[in-house]
Amino acid sequence: MIAEKDNHAKIFLNLNFILSLILAFSLVFYWLKIYPFIDEGLITCISIFATFTVFVSAVNSLKYKKISIDLLASIALVLALTQGEWVSALFINLMIASARTFINFVKIKSHSALSGLMKLKPEKVKVKHDGGFKEVPIGLVKKGDSIIIDLGEMIPVDGIIIEGDALIDQSSLTGESIPVSKKKGEKVLSFTTVVSGSLIIKAEKVGKDTNFEKIIKLVEQSQVGKAPINTLVDRFANWYIVFTLLGVVIVYIIFRDVNLILALLLVSCADDIAVATPLALMASIVHSARHGAIIKGGDFLEGLTKLKVVIFDKTGTLTKGKLKIENIIPLDGNTKEDVLRIAAMASVFSTHPIAKTIVEYAKKEKIEFKDPEEFEEYGGKGMTAVYRNKKIIVGKAAFLKDSGINIRKRDISDINEEEADGYNVTLISYGDELMGYLVLFDELRPKIKQVMDDFRKLGVKKIVMLTGDNEKIAKKVADIIGIDDFHANLLPRDKLKYLKKYLSNGYKVAMVGDGVNDAPVLAMSDIGIAMGAIGSDAAIESADVAMMKDDLSQIPKIIKIGHSTLSVIRQNIFMWGILNIIGFTLVFTHVLNPSGAAAYNFISDFIPIINSLTLFRR
Repeated sequence: MIAEKDNHAKIFLNLNFILSLILAFSLVFYWLKIYPFIDEGLITCISIFATFTVFVSAVNSLKYKKISIDLLASIALVLALTQGEWVSALFINLMIASARTFINFVKIKSHSALSGLMKLKPEKVKVKHDGGFKEVPIGLVKKGDSIIIDLGEMIPVDGIIIEGDALIDQSSLTGESIPVSKKKGEKVLSFTTVVSGSLIIKAEKVGKDTNFEKIIKLVEQSQVGKAPINTLVDRFANWYIVFTLLGVVIVYIIFRDVNLILALLLVSCADDIAVATPLALMASIVHSARHGAIIKGGDFLEGLTKLKVVIFDKTGTLTKGKLKIENIIPLDGNTKEDVLRIAAMASVFSTHPIAKTIVEYAKKEKIEFKDPEEFEEYGGKGMTAVYRNKKIIVGKAAFLKDSGINIRKRDISDINEEEADGYNVTLISYGDELMGYLVLFDELRPKIKQVMDDFRKLGVKKIVMLTGDNEKIAKKVADIIGIDDFHANLLPRDKLKYLKKYLSNGYKVAMVGDGVNDAPVLAMSDIGIAMGAIGSDAAIESADVAMMKDDLSQIPKIIKIGHSTLSVIRQNIFMWGILNIIGFTLVFTHVLNPSGAAAYNFISDFIPIINSLTLFRR
């Protein structure tokens, strides 16, 4: 798809570039009289040929009931040629051909910004075959094949690591420069690169089903969709053409001056805004995609600048969805190290998130512990283990009470107080003794308060949190972060109900979630933003904006990109209006004749286009 579009753009780029060169050199050579054979007759023939291409474009637009700027240009060009103003015709054709050269050049640039990675795709890969590995063309790789990826090679499929560990450069998808560590059992994605180590992976998605190919397709589709401001510019351009034609008819009736009419048409027949507006949107969408944010169209880019309410899911969005040990409370002469060591012994064989947190924290604190002699897990309650013929119990207070462990009233009071503050409390006993308890809390995203401040600086009036957690935990998170409003104890269907309360015709509402569990609310909101969409088909498909990285600070950044883009578009509209007023004034005061009007048009029309091109540099 991209290669096909690139080929079309290259053909039009080359044709318009060649035409621009012919027109420019013909004009210069004629003025300087470098070649005698370049006379007025030849220049007229060249102008007629160039005019024909504009005329064909105007007719094609009319077939689709669309009034384009080419219609205005065709009238001006035909009038110029019939009046012998071949220099004017040459200038206006040069402007049109040059503008088309610009837009096709930028199309190629925007496609190559993403498709350049496609060229790095290996032609052959090593696939497991008959006890060894066989090199086969990439097109023959099937789902389920085992593929070896060596140091420095690009991963050609989405898959799961079945052997080895490595550092993976994911900058092609997320825009982040720091490689991430991957080990056995973890997913890897196509078009990421092994920068340390080697892997054997089992292919899960190949060809067009891979994550990267879907992202490329989305970016292509996003460039087709128009933002409201782009549609507004189109409607304005249509009315502008109609009123310009009516205006020149009235001026002709009053002044009966064909040269005046021709000069007015030559000043007005510009397609700079029609080119500059989509150019600005294209630059920003492609830039965002290269830095890990897939925006599915200019309308969503513009919508981001009009956000007044942002609603967040809590777990996995505002928080990491991973409990962190905030404190260890030892009892009856035990030390924190003793409590953590016994807790880690009982947790080492468990897959429960709290158990994993305990084991990871113990290793981080360099606490040595041994495997238990026996282990048993009780879903939703806790776990037990045996070490040196003594029973270890780890879990909720009720679980320990049911197991015969005595918990003093003052300890129960302290535990209730911690839970009232929104903490998770996990108790640890060894033998018949309550050793102490761990105080855990869902770890917040880094710099989360700064992110909320950034949202408010960008015009967001209300920040809301929706969560399935209890009221106490929700309140604690809201207080820490600075959330304006929150709703707790929600089922997925409840989130839809609360979202409806915030939706309004007067402003835009964004929902930020993980794109999987939150798919319904993402779809219902004005702008659905999926966090950490890398590797998730559901997130990429359900959201209007898919953030490849789990980094909330990227959202204010793309909102700023939207503001910059609209600022450039407004600048272009203002400059276009001022330049037209100046041009019409110069024509009515007889400073510009038709040739001068064409030259003025040619020079001034590139100012908005060049202004849009600055977005690529930024």
